Amino acid sequence: MGGKYRITGDKYPRMRRRRRRGRLVVVVVACGAALGVAGWGTLQLIDVFTGGGGTASAAGSKSSCAVKSAKASPSASASPAALPKPAQITVNVLNATTRSGLAKSTADELEKRGFKIGEVGNAPKEYDKKVAGTGLLLGPAPSLNTSLTVLSTQLTGAERRTDAARKGNEVDLIIGDGFKALSTETDAARALTALTAPKPTASTKKSC
Repeated sequence: MGGKYRITGDKYPRMRRRRRRGRLVVVVVACGAALGVAGWGTLQLIDVFTGGGGTASAAGSKSSCAVKSAKASPSASASPAALPKPAQITVNVLNATTRSGLAKSTADELEKRGFKIGEVGNAPKEYDKKVAGTGLLLGPAPSLNTSLTVLSTQLTGAERRTDAARKGNEVDLIIGDGFKALSTETDAARALTALTAPKPTASTKKSC
């Protein structure tokens, strides 16, 4: 071709429009973001169905261990309370009521149950007709949590009291107006066993 349409040189005019690189970059970025969101969502679903991942599992294991360690279990090292046996306790049985014969019958029953019997008779003037409950258990100060505790298993509702000036090891069972009978042998034996049985202690042994 000649004239103004003549082509000269080694460059030719492009017949197509140049691609826009900006649009391509935007598309690539959008695709990458979509893939990232999809991957994150997939991981969340996996966590939901598998229990929340390794961190949650580890925390759960520690919590489980803590619960197990807090459970109480009988300890082999626990020893019974240092309480005397009935045969080591001497009891004076005194009647503070107007009903006759109660001291003798009560003393006989306590003797059958293994207690040693000392004085049997009427209560002294300071207690005579002045004990309203089932009975009063009286002894020296050291007997409060020893001999009197054991004797209290034989008479439900009896009051325990100590006399700081009193000497010796003997204790008194002073029968009160509310007295009907000693606790049954079964109930008394059960109460005595509960006093001397080992107490359960918290185990610190971990199982995991």
